[in-house]
This record gives sequence, C-alpha cells and structure tokens, in this order.
Amino acid sequence: MKMKGVRSLREMTRLLDVDPRLRKLCLIKKRETAYPRSVLSRFSRKVGEDKLTRIIEEKVIKLLKQNDAKEVDVVFDASFIKAWSTRDPLDNQKGYSDMEARVGRAGKTFSLGYKLHLSIDSKTMLPLTCAFASANQNEKKHSLSMLEKTKLILKQSAARLRSVIADSQYSDGKLRKAVDEAVIPYPANQKRDVKGLLRVDKKFRTYGPEDMKKEYHKRPHIEAVYSFLKTQYSLAINKVRGLRNIASHALYSLLCLVLNREAAENLGRSDKAVSPTYFNT
Repeated sequence: MKMKGVRSLREMTRLLDVDPRLRKLCLIKKRETAYPRSVLSRFSRKVGEDKLTRIIEEKVIKLLKQNDAKEVDVVFDASFIKAWSTRDPLDNQKGYSDMEARVGRAGKTFSLGYKLHLSIDSKTMLPLTCAFASANQNEKKHSLSMLEKTKLILKQSAARLRSVIADSQYSDGKLRKAVDEAVIPYPANQKRDVKGLLRVDKKFRTYGPEDMKKEYHKRPHIEAVYSFLKTQYSLAINKVRGLRNIASHALYSLLCLVLNREAAENLGRSDKAVSPTYFNT
C-alpha cells in the first residue's frame, strides 16, 4: 500500500482481486479469494508499533554493519503529519474525531496533527531511530531520548556517534553536553554577545566557524528523507486516527525506505539506495 500509494484497505482489497503482480507478491493462488478488508486491518493491528520498530532496527543494524560504519554524523529533525480530523469546535487546539491530535507548527503556519521525530545517518540517509508525538510538543522534549536510542543502535552495529547536527529548535544545554560535538545553531535570543558561535538567519544563511558551517550543510539530507517518505512512501496519505495508529502508519513508510536500501545493497546497486522510483515501477 505504501509503495503504490493506495489510500485505503477497501482499495487494496479491490486491487488484490484484479492485479496479478500483487496477487503473486502476496502468495495468493490463481483461483483463491483475496484477503478481505477485515483480515488486512487485523494483521496491521497485530503487528503494531513495537514489532515494526524492532523489524526496522534489525534491518538498520544489519545495514550499518554491512557498510562497515565506524563514525556516524547524525542529523535530528521533526516533520509534521496532518491529522485526519477537524478541530474541536469547543477547543480549537485539539481534534474533534481524533482527540489525540493537537495544533502545532506546520512549516510557516499552524495545523492539526502529529510530529514524526527522526534521526538519520547523514552519509547514507539511513533512518536510525524515530519517535511520535502530538504536533504541539517541542523537539527538545524528545531530543535526549532520541539520542540515547541512536547511541544504542550505533553501539549494536559497532559504530560511534561523532556529532549531532540539528536546527536551532534543538538548541539545548543538556543535549550539547550529552555529545562530543553538537552542530546546532544558537537562536538569536541565546548568548547574544558571544562571537564565534554557529548561527542561522531567517534566510537560512549560516554564520560562524567554517568547519561547523560545513558540517551544518549536511542537515538538508534529512529533508530529502522526509520528502521520500511523504511523496514516494505515502506518509502524507494519512487515513488513520490516534497516536498509536499514526505511529504504525509512519513506521510502514520508514520500513519501505529501509527495505529500498537493503534491496539496492543486495543487488550491488548502492547508487540506487536513495532512489525510491527504481524499485517502485
């Protein structure tokens, strides 16, 4: 469903009835009845967030070992996922049919939804860890737990965290102390009179030491990952409600991204590891 951009289980069951390629992939025999919508829905609930997370982590650790990663520059960022709901007329800061959704920043505006928090390897654009929260929660609230999960993944793959790269939303003293090198710009209201710090203005122009500016320019890699997830792996097509269901929805998209890299590596086409359209034709 994620690879083909299928919007609903009803549409998926119809495709399983008529598409021979999908039937073959799903091991449905020639005269056999395709899976009904209830079976697909029950399967997704049984798998759940925890099992999907473990599957992705196992794949990520395997790929890091396969690439012989030693030192990793990690990029942190969060992206907005629009809720499948309208605002509550009695409280316009939360959802009506999705009561866990909250109003938060979505680009240059505010909207109702959730946030996917992600850390990636800046070199390979491989997602390492993720977290899910309502859109009104600040990135700093999840940064330390994300860092600990990232360190654990890297430790299991015999790699070391070299630096953390993030935007000024992650400018927090606790996070800076928890890593050897934090390439995080200071916002204008922090350490105003201190020179030689990394800063970014409203037009995304960077100021500060050249080595930190060079490292900070790796941050857009995570924007590319979010673009792949939303445009190629259906993250933007949200038809579920509740934080738990949103997490499963996003994890399936992340799994597609990881499997894309695994397939490319297994075929000896590492140049296609970040090419969603190569396997989605």
